[in-house]
Amino acid sequence: MDRFSAMETFVSVVEAGTFSAAAKRLNLGQPAVSKSVAQLEEHLGTRLLLRSTRGLTTTDAGQRFYERAKRALEEACEAEQEAREASAGLSGRLRVCAAVTFARLHILPALKTFLNDHPNLEVDIVLDDRNIDLLEEGIDVALRMGSLNDSNMTARRIGKSPRLVVGTPEYFAVAGVPSTPADLSGHQAIIYSQRGGGESWSFSQGSREVSVVVSGRVRVSAAEGIRTAVLSDIGLAVASKWMFSPELAEGKVQAVLTDWDLPPVDLWALFPSGKLVPSKARAFVAFVESVLATDQGASPSPATVSRTP
Repeated sequence: MDRFSAMETFVSVVEAGTFSAAAKRLNLGQPAVSKSVAQLEEHLGTRLLLRSTRGLTTTDAGQRFYERAKRALEEACEAEQEAREASAGLSGRLRVCAAVTFARLHILPALKTFLNDHPNLEVDIVLDDRNIDLLEEGIDVALRMGSLNDSNMTARRIGKSPRLVVGTPEYFAVAGVPSTPADLSGHQAIIYSQRGGGESWSFSQGSREVSVVVSGRVRVSAAEGIRTAVLSDIGLAVASKWMFSPELAEGKVQAVLTDWDLPPVDLWALFPSGKLVPSKARAFVAFVESVLATDQGASPSPATVSRTP
């Protein structure tokens, strides 16, 4: 018995739901598929599938074996793909989705290095602050900030940035500098209306936690709007350090309430589930991590791989 082939056949049967559907997928006869699964069960000494008039269901052992076998097959395919690409180099088209501001400030200025390292690779960068459908848009890898809630993706945390209360010296000269979170009630706050934003800002100082509700005359739906409003002296805002890293370094924007902490923002690399992660997507993520390693506005994070909740 060819164990690898038997594993592949079993995974196809589970995913197709019937022996006949799996046989069509594998371009084999149904008797050959049934025999392969039976030999696998005999080899393992346990029943993997329960057969009934209503179809096939996996046993507990069968479900566990399916999950492990599927992962093993995917890793084998990835190994083959890496070996082929290692000899030919990265080529073709890579589609990346990233938040507008993060890409403009941190990815695009450094992109020439990535392109020089991979001269046969073309990169499409979709700039969008929304959580677009990666499969529908043909995205190989997406860079997203904050919490995740899409179960159809595989996620790897690749960076983390502190959040700050920021404003221009000109704004603070007129409105005053807040010394406690409670002082924010007397300020014009620029409200970010997307997920992760809002009027409630939570602070911590040691074991002490404080939440304040802010108000302001301006609400924006994109990070670029936060930047423009702050730099126009309209008010103060909560923002990731990477969003204002050039201006913070130059003194054009100041952080206040720095003795208080806000929840940091995670940067995630997301890949469509059910697809092999191309080597070119992994290379791009490694490039982003190298950018973060030298970027004062966002720090690299220990690698974390997970399914999104």
